[in-house]
Amino acid sequence: MSEGDKAGRRFLGLDLGKARIGVAVSDPLGWTAQPVGSVPAQPRQRAVSRIKNLVKQYDVGTIVVGLPLNMDGTEGRQAAWTRKFAECLGRALRGVEVVLEDERLTTAQSESLLIESGMRREKRRQKRDVIAAALILKSYLERTEWP
Repeated sequence: MSEGDKAGRRFLGLDLGKARIGVAVSDPLGWTAQPVGSVPAQPRQRAVSRIKNLVKQYDVGTIVVGLPLNMDGTEGRQAAWTRKFAECLGRALRGVEVVLEDERLTTAQSESLLIESGMRREKRRQKRDVIAAALILKSYLERTEWP
């Protein structure tokens, strides 16, 4: 997909977990990241189908998937699982770019934000992945230069 084809299309941020996938979306200009919600991570094909629907709903041109690196920058099992999921998304969503973004500390950051907001523990667990997805997307948008 050329840069012209992506102009005006949104970005979708994903925080992959074994149970839930947090989802965030950018505004049409790619300046901000807003939490959207989460989708069940299993079974994988159903998760991909739900993400595909979100891509259509929000007119997404790029999916930003959080890559869980170790603190020293190396990749572990979760990173390998994430790469496989991202490849699966790429095959299912032709014409949509799928990129990986370092997600170190986003879960801890999202937990801190939710604690500061006064949210109860039970609610925090439900919202943590969604806020992490927004932080992953925000990080990508801030470090990526646009024409």
